[in-house]
Amino acid sequence: MVVRFPTERPSPFDPPEELGRWREEAPLSPLAYPGGHQGWLVTGYAAARAVLADPRFSSRLEKLRWPIEWEGFEPGELAEPPGFFMQLDPPDHTRFRRRLAAQFTVRRLKGLEPEIERIAKDVLDAMERGGAPADLVREFALPVPSLVICELLGVPYADRERFQHDSATALRIGSTKEEVGAAMMSLFGYLCELVGKKQEQPANDLLSGLVAEGGLTQEEIAGAGLLLLVAGHETTASMLGLGAYVLMENPDQLAALREDPSLMEGAVEELLRYLSVAHLGPLRAALEDVEIAGQTIRKGEVVTLSIPAANRDPGRFQDPERLDVTKPTQIGHLAFGHGIHQCLGHQLARIEMRIAFRALFERFPGLRPAVSPEEVPMRTDMTIYGVHSLPVTW
Repeated sequence: MVVRFPTERPSPFDPPEELGRWREEAPLSPLAYPGGHQGWLVTGYAAARAVLADPRFSSRLEKLRWPIEWEGFEPGELAEPPGFFMQLDPPDHTRFRRRLAAQFTVRRLKGLEPEIERIAKDVLDAMERGGAPADLVREFALPVPSLVICELLGVPYADRERFQHDSATALRIGSTKEEVGAAMMSLFGYLCELVGKKQEQPANDLLSGLVAEGGLTQEEIAGAGLLLLVAGHETTASMLGLGAYVLMENPDQLAALREDPSLMEGAVEELLRYLSVAHLGPLRAALEDVEIAGQTIRKGEVVTLSIPAANRDPGRFQDPERLDVTKPTQIGHLAFGHGIHQCLGHQLARIEMRIAFRALFERFPGLRPAVSPEEVPMRTDMTIYGVHSLPVTW
């Protein structure tokens, strides 16, 4: 049976119902892509992990196709900034990944923890001063990771409206090719200017570190910085907003965290698994014929991986449809991907979530939504799922 990629969700916290049903039938299903292309949809955990780890699959934009209608254009029609390593294959990808991994050291990330704690406190101070009701996304979920990634990269937080607007445009499914292209070029131009300033006046930040290390052009550093800036605040902001929402809607889970703060580290992993905010993709294209889960994926065929479905595979996770922050940590989820393209900032995101969630619920023990679930606008129109806004009171 050939299926079409579903986007309608039965609840704010669950993936489309069809994904689980198809996963029970087969972990890999033929998928009808717009424009007549027939490719594949991966819903099973083992199949998803196998595709993500297999070098016979490419991430290059010109080889990929959207699994849904997107204003009549395909990924390959977008101008790709130099250094945007997420869409590169080895050896080009390897060249960037090694340099950037050297900047994301355990020592540097551990050193950021006091600063992240200060950022979370300052953001919550401002939210408290503003009074209830407050939009948890605008006042908390978005500022915390934006401030952190700005601190890490050396991006002025005063420029946040510009890069937040452009990144939201680029990730909005309804954006046209022209809008996405303009947003990406605006971000790229901004980062090029910033990298130029780092060359003249280096500081103790990641972009300055890349400049000092050498081996990359100004444009390549800017492209890599663009990816880190967008991914570094969009995904974590979505997890903070949606994660806080699901905990407020499951008071027994929130009570367990309050009673035993040592559960927080495992709770972050459970939230990442359960919510899996990758709404559309990742996408891969076969470079040659590849056999996965008993099916032959032909050279040139595109594969869409459903991370939300894979992370709820009962063949891999115990009682996967239930959120339970008290159970032993189920490691190995694919919320950050797997293989050479695993999210470079996964440890930073974990640190941010652990600190921010603890600070939020300690500051506001009576935190709760100020509107009904029907009034909470969900990010079904974005490639990264979450909540657009979340009015809360305390």
